[in-house]
Amino acid sequence: MENNMLKDKLEVALDKIREGLKSEGGDIELVAVKDGVVYVRLKGACEGCPMSMLTMKNWVEATLKKELPMISQVKAV
Repeated sequence: MENNMLKDKLEVALDKIREGLKSEGGDIELVAVKDGVVYVRLKGACEGCPMSMLTMKNWVEATLKKELPMISQVKAV
């Protein structure tokens, strides 16, 4: 899949995640995509939250892999 098309599809998927994060005072930003790995930055209340690692694995990564099976991993930067 072309990189720009992949980024567009990622942003659509991230918008779904953003809704939940914003209800808790947080947000998420797409930083980069390289070799099937998506790099994101948690912002707002999510930035220093002790639950952020669980949010990344159990929600963000799971959602993105479901929507875009070519994604192998999601990493926070």
